[in-house]
Order: sequence, then C-alpha cells, then structure tokens
Amino acid sequence: MLRAALLTASRNDAVRRLVENAPVSRSVVRRFVAGTSVDDAVRATGDLVRAELAVSLDRLGEDTTEVGHADATTKAYVTLLAALAEHDLSRRAEVSVKLSAIGQALDASMALENARVICEAAAAADTTVTLDAEDHTTTDATLEALRELRMDFPDTGAVLQSYLRRTEADCRDLAHAGSRVRLCKGAYKEPESVAYQSRLEVDKSYVRCLNALMSGAGYPMVASHDPRLVAIGEDRAKWFDRSADEFEFQMLYGVRPEEQLRLVKAGYTVRVYVPYGTQWYGYLMRRLAERPANLAFFARALRSRK
Repeated sequence: MLRAALLTASRNDAVRRLVENAPVSRSVVRRFVAGTSVDDAVRATGDLVRAELAVSLDRLGEDTTEVGHADATTKAYVTLLAALAEHDLSRRAEVSVKLSAIGQALDASMALENARVICEAAAAADTTVTLDAEDHTTTDATLEALRELRMDFPDTGAVLQSYLRRTEADCRDLAHAGSRVRLCKGAYKEPESVAYQSRLEVDKSYVRCLNALMSGAGYPMVASHDPRLVAIGEDRAKWFDRSADEFEFQMLYGVRPEEQLRLVKAGYTVRVYVPYGTQWYGYLMRRLAERPANLAFFARALRSRK
C-alpha cells in the first residue's frame, strides 16, 4: 500500500511542489542524485571510476511534451558524452536514456532520431547507450526503437522489468549474441492485467527472466539491490558457466555502496546508475517506493534543517 501511494505521488504535481519546497537537507538529494550539472555528473563519475566501478548516467527528466525540451535533453546528452571523453572516463561510463525525455510522446520518429544523435555521440566517445524502460504503455515502442538503433549501433542496451508479465518472453527474444540487457524489477505503478502485484511474484519472475538471460548468448546486466537476488545472480552465472566478464551487476547511486565495493573486490563488474539534473522529484519518489529504508532516511532528513 505504501509503495502504491508513493508511486501515485511521483506523478502528482501538488505533492511534487510540497516535497520540492520542503526543508530537505542537501544530503538527502545528494545521496541519490549526483548533482544538477554536467560538471557534477563528471565529478561523481570520476569518483566511482577511481573506486573501480563502472557507471551509467541518466539526465533526469521524462514525459516531455515540448519539442524544445526534447531537443535540449538530446543536446545535453551530447555535451555530457563529450565531457566524459575529455576526462578519459567514457570507457567506463555510458549513458541511460528515457525515450519519453527526448520526445516519444510527441512523435516516435522524432524520439528515434534524437536517440540516434545520442548514439552517434556515444560511439564517438567510445561508449554505449542503454534505453531505459518506463511504464508498460511505452514498452512496445521502446523495443521497436531498440531494434532500429541496433541496426547501426548493435551495442545499444535494453532494459526489461520483471514485474511485467510479458518480460520472460522478451528476455528470451533478446538473449542473443551481443545483446546487452539490464534486468530490473520495475518502479512504476501498473495494473494487475499487465504486471505482477506481490513482491513474491515479482521476485519469482525476476529469477525466471534471469535464467532466460543467463542461458542465452547475450550480456545480462543484473540490476538489483536485493541480497537474495544478488546471490542468485552469482549462482546462476556459475551454473551457466559465465565468467565475470560475461555479465555485470548494476545498482543505484547511493544505494548499498558497501555491497557495490564487495562485489568489485570479488571480481565482478558493478555499474552504478547515476542520475543528475534538476528534475529529481519523480526519480526520488520511485526510489522511496522501492526500499522502505530509503523512506526512513528521507523522513529523518525532513525533520532536520541542517
């Protein structure tokens, strides 16, 4: 019930204004968001790379309804990628892009062209792009854009969400050679007709999907903070005879940093999903919905004006 309320709040303008204007200490947003500017993103990336972590950067913002905003987001990614290359970070840092942020709701062909511009900039910087998953109404369009982009940029990554009933089949379809697939649980409020509702059902689906990816010829990206699912990820990799360079773990910036370092010391690749930008509200609400511990941290900060 709490998760549903937080996910509803993530798209409520009145609640957004309340939270954005609340006396939240800077440490709250900084725990989950790297900053507001490209310089902040590059600085955070450098810190993580020096700790032997890989990075995927997300410029916050989604559900764009103006062409100017979509163009600005596209240009911002191009600028970010150039900055990563300039600081010799691009080999360890890629970008994650939400198609809704670059115009998907306005015109699918425009969003595809903007994504192509970002992929070209990533290729020039010697790195990659992953297309983020959003709510279920965009899944078909996003996977179609993925197919189009992979014709010219075969290393473009996909994101699949285990709470969607369709995802096991999508995992089998995408588990082919050269296919990078991030598997996460999912963080949007979805109807029962298309998504599992209980944590147990979502977790069981995650394991089925993980088996489909690990048994295939692609490159699975295991995105979870759940200790049990992380352990299952390690076990499945061994079961399917995957070496440490044939898959990776992914976790969010500010969430379980000690576990991230533990996995690195164990010889695994760990990629940290690093958001930055001013439009942090929706992202933060979804993170609170995912883990009660995050909500407790946020509540403590709300009580403090320091």
